[in-house]
Formats: sequence, structure tokens, C-alpha cells
Amino acid sequence: MPDVFADLVGQDEAVTELRRAAAAAAAVLRAGVADREPALIAAGPASGAAPDGVDPSAGMTHAWIFTGPPGSGRSVAARAFAAALQCTYGTGCGECPGCHTTMGGTNADVRMVVPEGLSIGVGEMRALVLRAASTPSGGRWQVVVIEDADRLTEAAGNALLKAIEEPPPRTVFLLCAPSTHPDDVSVTIRSRCRVVPLRQPPATAVAEVLVRRDGIAPDVAQWAAAAAQGHVGRARRLARDPEARNRREAVLAVPRRLTGVGAAFDAASALIEAAEAEAEALVAESDTAERTALETALGAGGTGRGAAGAMRGAAGQLKELEKRQKSRATRAQRDALDRALVDLAGFYRDALTMALRAPVAPVHTDTAALAGAGAQKWDAEGSLRRLEAVLACRAAIEANVKPRIAVEAMMLALWKG
Repeated sequence: MPDVFADLVGQDEAVTELRRAAAAAAAVLRAGVADREPALIAAGPASGAAPDGVDPSAGMTHAWIFTGPPGSGRSVAARAFAAALQCTYGTGCGECPGCHTTMGGTNADVRMVVPEGLSIGVGEMRALVLRAASTPSGGRWQVVVIEDADRLTEAAGNALLKAIEEPPPRTVFLLCAPSTHPDDVSVTIRSRCRVVPLRQPPATAVAEVLVRRDGIAPDVAQWAAAAAQGHVGRARRLARDPEARNRREAVLAVPRRLTGVGAAFDAASALIEAAEAEAEALVAESDTAERTALETALGAGGTGRGAAGAMRGAAGQLKELEKRQKSRATRAQRDALDRALVDLAGFYRDALTMALRAPVAPVHTDTAALAGAGAQKWDAEGSLRRLEAVLACRAAIEANVKPRIAVEAMMLALWKG
């Protein structure tokens, strides 16, 4: 059975660093230093003396930040490192109970924070920090993995900062964020964490893992890896999901549909509606199941005395659930729209490289002829302006501009050139 780092694609340097840190963490536990001298763990590689058998340069510390572009495997790296910390042998063997339960999401000492909405609130973070301060039930580490730590609100970030400044003896925080820029992670949190930078994996590495792990045909894997621009999860969806391929084809048909102002607005509406439909399909089942479960817990359908009164008093809880579900739907819609914009940016990137006669392979091999025709019509400067319009739309949506306004402005810019 492969070890826990097997699915971290194209990140050899990061894997080496995490393996060494996990081995150092195991040595720390064997030496009993985590409980006697927690400051040693918190100090990381800058600490002075280390227990026998522990390499100080391995840098086991209590707080880590995994950075990298979308699809680079930030959350995969964090989960794998958490498994290695819980590994009986301290190596991330992939076979012991610690590795199995962590990778399966059932380890009692590993808490995963996966934001479904637009942000992570202070209430959730305070509750998490309080639970993380408890003694590990398995005798190793309490590990808190926060995916998309860039979505922490200011108050939530302050609650986390206090825990990182005064960490419990056996608690390790693993944060995932696009970068260490202050817009993503506060400077004070960054200064107390060790950073593990990840890079966009090469298409060849992504294709290899699709063939090995998912049994996808080599030619399909190579196409999907290139079209996904190094995003492993996106490549898997393109290779296995016909609907994902159809949505991509619809997005890549946008450039030839922009024949006038009306066509630009029609294309914007089609893109927004497609993102809304995809998001609704993703969250509809879970929304229904959550509401049914809550209503049942609150006594819906009951016939005993007090059942009707209990449901009347449950209005606040149902309203809170609807609020969370609305936030999750908004996030899902923005994520779906962003995937479409990434595909569109790849098309104009291909046109730009062809106009410049750059010796690089196209992202979208199946629309290379269309991109070549665009390169001849627009030249390099026109292709660059269109690419910048798509990137500006992504940035505007990230800055909370209403998606429809941002997409309509982008479509007009693409038409005008």
C-alpha cells in the first residue's frame, strides 16, 4: 500500500521536508519533550538544544502554512502530514491505524475545517481552539487542519493567533492558503508558522497519477492534465465526468459567439446561469438532507404533546441553517464560475503564445485551431488585452463585485478587444 504522501503530485521537495519533520515529531514524543518542554516544539528550527535523536534542522514546529496555486495539493499535503504525525512509526506508512483513520477522516485527534461558505467565523474558530487544547486520545498529537485559511474573518484570525502564540503542548496547526500575502494570511500569524510552498505540478506528473490511481487511459489522462493546467482534482473530473467536459466546451465556445453587444450580454447570461445550475446541482442533495435531519431532530412529524410547540420554537435554528446553506450555494457558484474563467483564460493564453510564436504547448489542444485563428486576427497585443480582461474579472469577483456585473464587463472587453 502506498504511503500517505503518494498522492502529493510533483512536490518532491515539500515531501522531503514533511517526512523529516514527521520523523522529528516522533522522536520528540519518544523523548517525552512535548510535555516537559513545549517551548521547544513551538520554537521550531530556531530553538537551541534538542533531545537525543532529534535533528533541530528538521524543524518540527507547532504551526505550519501550506501555500500554492489552486490544484497544487495544499489540503492533500496538510492531510498527509497530519497522518504522518499520527503514524505509529512516524513515517506516514499508510498502513497503521493512525494513517488509515486520518486519511479516512475518522481520527479523533485530527480536526478538519473545510469552509462551505464565504468565510470562517469567530464562533467556529473559538470552539475549534477550545477542543484542540485537549489531550490527544491516541497519545500522539492533536492536529487542526484549516483549509482555505484565507477565508478567516479578522475576529476568527485573532482567535487562532492567540492559540498559535500560546500553543498547547501537543497541538499542531496546519493552515492552507494561496500565499502568505497579508490579504491571505495575517502577518502576525505568518510570523509564527513555518511555510511549506507548493508549486503547480507539471502535466506529466498529473497524468501519471491519473493513470496509476484512477485507471484512466494514458491519452485521456494527458489531455485532461493539460486542460486542467496542473489542477489534479479538475483533471480527474474532466477525465471521468462527461458533464464537466460539456461545460468546458461551452465555455471555450464563448470567443466565437462574441459578435456584438447583444451577443456579449447573452454570453454573460449563459455563463452565469451555467454556474448557478452547476452550483445548485452540487448543493441540492446536501441541503435537503440537512434540513430533513434538523426538522426530524426538532420533532417534525411528531404527534405527541409539545411537538407543534417545539417546531414553532425551531424557527431560529431553521433560519440559521438556511443562512449557512445560502452562503455555501454562493461559494459553490463562485467556484464554478472561477473554473469557467480559468478555462477561458487558458484559451486566450494559447492565442497569445501563438501570436508570439512561443515554443510552448497549448493548454487546450482541442481548440488550438480556433486560438490560432484568433492570434492572427487580434495579434499579440489584442490577445494580451483579452487575457487581462478575464484575469480582471476573476479579481473583481474575489473582491466581492457582483458576478453578473463583472462577467458582463469582461464580455464587453473581450468583444471590443
